[in-house]
Amino acid sequence: MLLLCEHDQKVYADSLHIDPNRAQFFEYESLTFYCEGVSYCEVVRESKGKIPTCNITNRRTSTGSSCTITNVFPADSGVYWFKAGGEKRSNGVNITVTAGSVILEIPALPVMEGEAVTLTCRNKTTSSQTSADFYKDGVFLSSSSTGNMSIHNVSKCDEGLYKCNISGAGESAESRLTVKVSPKEHLMENDCLSEHCCHIYLRLRTVFTIVMVALLLLLVGLLHCRKLRVTNNNHSCPPRCKCKCHNKGSNGENIKD
Repeated sequence: MLLLCEHDQKVYADSLHIDPNRAQFFEYESLTFYCEGVSYCEVVRESKGKIPTCNITNRRTSTGSSCTITNVFPADSGVYWFKAGGEKRSNGVNITVTAGSVILEIPALPVMEGEAVTLTCRNKTTSSQTSADFYKDGVFLSSSSTGNMSIHNVSKCDEGLYKCNISGAGESAESRLTVKVSPKEHLMENDCLSEHCCHIYLRLRTVFTIVMVALLLLLVGLLHCRKLRVTNNNHSCPPRCKCKCHNKGSNGENIKD
């Protein structure tokens, strides 16, 4: 039961932020990573290593440091993080850079449960509002004449891969929307889970006790019935009497019955 109640949690000592906070970028756009909690922003990209431009664009901030990439390319797509000392590392930020005409502006960082989130389908060739279709996990969600889709009270059920399509312009890449629970609510969920586990344990213990008592009563009953059966058999079968009777016939001889 204790194993059922355990949860693995990944705790990050420091955090990585991105500005603008979106997961998709057009080619040649710029972005800035903010490394909270460290004096030097040494950003690393998965399977590619350190970002050379951080040596030039590194800046100190009130809470840490920053690193700016002035021109991004499709080859820059991937997961980024920074080393926080030793074997520790920050949270990962996944971005996608496209050379196409359509991107989906979706938060790159997890959003808090209960917040309002707006997804925007953006066309590189025009700044005006354009109608767009939105999809989640490959399933059509809705159409919007403004190119925006709002989720007013986001929940864990809204997590998934989103993309959009603009007729005549093309389709965006897929990016994941991640929703996190507030620490207070997370503690409440853990408390409820622990209480639920305890209830299950108490129920199982009660059922086990009832079953054992029932088996014990059944065993006592069977032994009692067996004893009664033996006793009844002894009383119902009295010893047979062997009697020898002699009668005299008409000729005076004894006849044995």
